[in-house]
Amino acid sequence: MDKLQLDQHISRQFNEDLEDIKTAMLAMGGLVEKQLEDAITAVTEADSKLAEHIINTEAQIDEMEKDIDETCITLIARRQPAATDLRLVMAVSKTIRDLERIGDEAQKIAKMAILLTEDGSHPRGYVEVRHIGSCVRSMLRDCLDAFSRFDAESAIATMLQDEQVDVDYRTALRETITFMMEDPRSISRSMNVLWVLKSLERVGDHAKNICEQVVYLVQGRDIR
Repeated sequence: MDKLQLDQHISRQFNEDLEDIKTAMLAMGGLVEKQLEDAITAVTEADSKLAEHIINTEAQIDEMEKDIDETCITLIARRQPAATDLRLVMAVSKTIRDLERIGDEAQKIAKMAILLTEDGSHPRGYVEVRHIGSCVRSMLRDCLDAFSRFDAESAIATMLQDEQVDVDYRTALRETITFMMEDPRSISRSMNVLWVLKSLERVGDHAKNICEQVVYLVQGRDIR
């Protein structure tokens, strides 16, 4: 199993600082994962109150990103980490950016959920939203798990799932466009569903980016 063991340093505080930024990043990831799950539920169950909650709490994710990033900068300045330690700090710094962007996509999905709920009908595409949503949620969960365990093999396996997400997205896109052509009255509703599907596809891209950071951290190679 291709995993990483961090070095233990003379300074116990340095070890704790490294563990703290990893823990904070994973906590942020857990919140983002919950936001994404709720956003998908808000769409498929026409729950505008849940969608509003997501929009109102998205700022918390932004604050977490800012705090962790500042901690990473301070850690580099004070400790001047090298080799594996530096890779960990840089991987955390880049991962929180992808997590923040996933949070942004969850907020966009929540806004579409409100519009779809106000429309009062369930347009075609909800099956695809559930399916692709389930796939990208699984990717996000697995990439964070791979990071927590420093497991490059698991990260690579998770990363490859993005190809199927892209295939499913393109299929859903074609089917929805065809439906809009057949029933022009559905265009407005269907466009909102398309925006949801696009946001989910982007979540898969960001999860893939996090997997790439895990491989870089563990193996020291750039596979972008």
